[in-house]
Amino acid sequence: MRVLGVDPGSRITGYGIVDQTGNRLVHVDNGAIFTDSADDFPGRLKRIFDGLSEIILQYHPDEVAIENIFFSTNVQSALKLGQARGAAIVAAVNANLPVAEYSALQVKQAVVGQGRAEKSQVQKMLKSLLGLPEIAQADASDALAVAVCHINSYGLKQKTGQGVTVKRQKTSWRDMKL
Repeated sequence: MRVLGVDPGSRITGYGIVDQTGNRLVHVDNGAIFTDSADDFPGRLKRIFDGLSEIILQYHPDEVAIENIFFSTNVQSALKLGQARGAAIVAAVNANLPVAEYSALQVKQAVVGQGRAEKSQVQKMLKSLLGLPEIAQADASDALAVAVCHINSYGLKQKTGQGVTVKRQKTSWRDMKL
């Protein structure tokens, strides 16, 4: 299984691609999509959508995992983050890929074993788990963590017989409830 993990942001959207080969996790690629804060916001959302669409075309992931919105005291920031998440989700849905969502707590728990882990602990664990030559850029590292979380959650649900609850998004605009 190949998973595209996404750490959405209106300025920087991180991505990480991880393959599961048997019990091994294999790093495929990671990086970030940068938007120009001088551009209008709809143009920045288009850049996120286009960038993730290109990554999907290039790497052909089987599934997409995205980090859920955290609670924020700044309403404007939370709204922009939600819109960036929407652009990322639509890129996945447009490619007919299932989308799973995970909270930061779930991601940290899956990667480090503790939901209150520091970001540096997550980055060091990813470096070790994926055999990275160096710690990935912060947003890319977060995206890799989301991909690893999805792979671990998927495998655990299969082993325990709980069934896999990956959300399949509707693929037709007519089917979507607006």
